[in-house]
Amino acid sequence: MKIKHQAAERHVLTITVDNEAGILAKIAGLFTARGYNIDSLTVADITENHAVSRITIVTHGPPAVIDQIHAQLERLVPVHKVIDLTEAGDHVERELALVKVKGTGDARVEALRLAEVFRAKVIDTTTSSFVFELTGDPGKIDRFVALMRELGLVEVGRTGVVGMMRGAEAA
Repeated sequence: MKIKHQAAERHVLTITVDNEAGILAKIAGLFTARGYNIDSLTVADITENHAVSRITIVTHGPPAVIDQIHAQLERLVPVHKVIDLTEAGDHVERELALVKVKGTGDARVEALRLAEVFRAKVIDTTTSSFVFELTGDPGKIDRFVALMRELGLVEVGRTGVVGMMRGAEAA
């Protein structure tokens, strides 16, 4: 009997939860206990009264594993809603990165030129370094970091992905 292996697909999951202590640990524990990897994780309070938070998780897996993750998340209390943005349709994703680059002379000029092309903003500078702020989809940030690596990349800090469905309706 031949076993069919399914390719791992990237999925962006948004999870709306009560804003209470321990829920993030409970969700991370669900992933850890089952051997699922979290590529990116963000969480923030989303209501005026601080009662509800939104967690965004980027993970990879074959469809059956993603379905299992989705079902297990929905069974957790205090999870209100789980949406797989990847499956739900058109959505936007953004990430923020701070990128520190050292360099002088031509490398410094090239770093500034590339930052302009990528619409990165200089938020700190010395005579031998820059810190750039860059927002965009994760691929854009990956490309910028790769180019800066050749010019003197020192450090990168990334927020993780946040995502939202397109259109006027709430997810």
